[in-house]
Amino acid sequence: MLISQIIRPDGTLAVVAREGSEAAVVKGAASTYALAQEAIASGQSLAATIAAHGLGEAVDLARLLDEGRVTLPVTHPDPAHLHLTGTGLTHLGSASARDAMHAKLDGAEVLTDSMRMFKMGLEGGRPAAGQIGVQPEWFYKGNGHAAVAPGQPLTAPGCAEDGGEEPEVAGIYIIAPDGQPFRIGWALANEFSDHVIEKVNYLWLAHSKLRPASFGPEILVGDLPADLQGTSRIRRNGRVIWEKPFLSGEANMSHTYANLEHHHFKYGIFCQPGDLHVHMFGTATLSVADGIKTEAGDMFEIEAPPFGLPLKNPLAFAPRETGPALVKAL
Repeated sequence: MLISQIIRPDGTLAVVAREGSEAAVVKGAASTYALAQEAIASGQSLAATIAAHGLGEAVDLARLLDEGRVTLPVTHPDPAHLHLTGTGLTHLGSASARDAMHAKLDGAEVLTDSMRMFKMGLEGGRPAAGQIGVQPEWFYKGNGHAAVAPGQPLTAPGCAEDGGEEPEVAGIYIIAPDGQPFRIGWALANEFSDHVIEKVNYLWLAHSKLRPASFGPEILVGDLPADLQGTSRIRRNGRVIWEKPFLSGEANMSHTYANLEHHHFKYGIFCQPGDLHVHMFGTATLSVADGIKTEAGDMFEIEAPPFGLPLKNPLAFAPRETGPALVKAL
């Protein structure tokens, strides 16, 4: 099942569920967030909760997306309680990239911190059931104020040196009243980053990740394929200037999802009742690695069949900063 949120003509939200090409509004559902809370309170699955509500009017989701009426598939009434986070160095990449990585690992006398982290994941990122594996690289991106709806611009701040896409799978989570995390489902995400700043010094990774991100348009409710294959592309003035397949799913990762989830939700600060989490699991496919320099107006497109509609966002740049941020004393 795929679920999404649309904006009605009166500005209110409606939840849409679909199987195959048939999409319809979930009766009596004010939001995905409200449905998830209801499922937790009733002890039912999200799919069972949607079935209990029943489906109403049919909708043309692709047309609504083109009209700008498909928004983020889940939102929080208070955006400060939606957390955007992620992990990196978790994917093996293509066979050729994997072979090259192993050659570097085997032949290097001194490993960079990135290579050491990748090696740690290869050796300890897939623990046996009930065991805890090695922790991954982890980063914070922002809260719901940095979450950008499908079709809307990903805007690099005035301090940015680059605006680059990162096609990823994200886990979507809600925290129950007792602090238990529940996974709502999975979604495509563009973990938008500044790769030029990151390249200067790895300790600037935190700065490079403080950027907006987009996810959706739909959430996959249920199991995620172990071997997930999608496509990432960039269009400029309508023409494709770069396109490449991306691989995800546990068959293509050095960590299990359970291990990555543990190392996020082991922190009590991320188990606060009512909070939403969008946690991005990493990628091995970047246009910047192929020498692409993005420009304002470029269109990022990320798609993979299990997730339904593609995730598209244009690139924008805020005006260049001209001086230091002003802080006033009270």
